[in-house]
Amino acid sequence: MEATIREVLKLSWPTLIIVISIITIMRVTLYFKSERNKFVLHEELFGLFFIVYLLILFQLVTSQDISINGGTNLIPFREILRYDVGTYSFYRQVIGNILLFIPLGYFMTCYCKIKNLGTITLVTFLSSFVIEIVQHFIGRSFDVDDIILNVVGGIIGFLLFIALNAIKEHLPKFLRKDWVYNVLCIIFIIIVILYIIKVL
Repeated sequence: MEATIREVLKLSWPTLIIVISIITIMRVTLYFKSERNKFVLHEELFGLFFIVYLLILFQLVTSQDISINGGTNLIPFREILRYDVGTYSFYRQVIGNILLFIPLGYFMTCYCKIKNLGTITLVTFLSSFVIEIVQHFIGRSFDVDDIILNVVGGIIGFLLFIALNAIKEHLPKFLRKDWVYNVLCIIFIIIVILYIIKVL
């Protein structure tokens, strides 16, 4: 998994830096130009994380394991059951496909105000289906098992958002202040930067 992250970061860091810089400049300019906008660090970073996630997702699904032959699997669970639990291939292909869509389920639930399981299932299914179609035409395989695993990831992201939101509602008022989330975001960013330095 770490090798995959290292590979993706090496390929996508120029795009990430350019996009993050442009969006940051635009948002800062907007706040200086408008007196009515309130700058909330954790909300800005959350939106930025979503964009970064989409860029990394794009890199992962379009640049990894491209082959001339591609392939198609329309039989559910055939590929999933092919991997022995605990092996590298199992973590990469099964767990990796689930983890890949957890952020999408979380972000979509937040931004689209999704409140039921059926909607998030449909949204993640359609998103994954489009990705698989595109992959088929760029030399990768169309795999129904990837769609199943992606949908599971999207549902986990949905449930994670619901759970964290429920926990937030029961926290003391002072722990629901913006500054608390700002501090947590800063700590998270520091951890991510340290991890990237370690990986690279």
